[in-house]
Amino acid sequence: MSAPFGTVLETLTRQRGVRASLIVSESDGLVVDSNLRFGQDGARVAALAASMYRKARLSAGAAHLGAVAFLQLDAERGRICAVGGRSDLVIVVVSDASANVGLIRVELLKALESLA
Repeated sequence: MSAPFGTVLETLTRQRGVRASLIVSESDGLVVDSNLRFGQDGARVAALAASMYRKARLSAGAAHLGAVAFLQLDAERGRICAVGGRSDLVIVVVSDASANVGLIRVELLKALESLA
C-alpha cells in the first residue's frame, strides 16, 4: 500500500463487515490504491463504483440538488458505499449486507476530510 492512502484504507477495512476499501479515479475507474479482502476483484469494483458515483454526481447537478455527499448501493449479498470530493478521487467501501452502514458512512466522511 502506498503511504498517502495506506492509513486511510486500513482504517476503513478494519470496520466490521468491510470486505474492501479502495481509492479510485472517478474519470476512468482505475484503482489508485486498495485494501482488499476475501478475493475481491478491485478492478471491477473500482470501475462500477466510479461509474455509479459519476452518474449520481451528474444527475444531482442536473437536478440542481448540489454535490453528492454519500452514495450507497444495497444488494442481496452486500453493499457498496462511496464518497467523493472536489478532486477526481472517490473513496469506496465494499461490505457485507449486515454491516453497520452508519459507522461506515462516518468513517468514509472522515477519510474524505483527511484526503482533502
